Amino acid sequence: MRSTSRRFVLGALATSAAALAGAPMSVPAGAQSAPGQSAAPVETGTAIFAGGCFWCVESDFDKVPGVIATESGYIGGATPNPTYEQVSAGGTGHAEAVKITYDPARVSYEDLLKVFWRSIDPLTANAQFCDKGSQYRSAIFTLDERQRSMAEASKAAIVQRFKPKPVATQIAKAGEFYPAEDYHQDYYKKNPTKYQFYRWTCGRDARRQEVWGSEAVSGAS
Repeated sequence: MRSTSRRFVLGALATSAAALAGAPMSVPAGAQSAPGQSAAPVETGTAIFAGGCFWCVESDFDKVPGVIATESGYIGGATPNPTYEQVSAGGTGHAEAVKITYDPARVSYEDLLKVFWRSIDPLTANAQFCDKGSQYRSAIFTLDERQRSMAEASKAAIVQRFKPKPVATQIAKAGEFYPAEDYHQDYYKKNPTKYQFYRWTCGRDARRQEVWGSEAVSGAS
């Protein structure tokens, strides 16, 4: 089910509004290039993480140096082309997730895993903070065997850290990623007041501080 605070935020928004591939790909490094020269391509990687509300996951990873882009969406379910209403109601099997495009020369997949773990509550199953249901589960969706191996190693370290408490975060092979509706993309930038209200009332940062202490990823902005 959705939290009361998130229903309030989305209700206010509605009223006011009334490829995946594991191998790196090349994208332009930037628009600034010398006359007569094309911009040098930069090799990029892709990671997909589910950590509850995708607004918050986008916000957290956009702050990481080396992250080029983030996209909210749905993954891990059986219903093709799911809508937010379908996913948030439960029953499609999807999780809210974020696809992250990053520059491996600036940040590694292992580094992104460290950020991911410290931005979630890995001890709670089928929920994150105030959002309850399997659609808000925490999960790492891997694109190839290399990512799976690194994800498993990182989870093993987390299990050791928190034992005997069980770690609920899943590791699964990535299926099709469906981008979320446009109004969800960069929500924290488009609606900063509503976003901050939701994040605070959901208790996301308070719980992360409780779990991780000084290692918790900051969600201050």
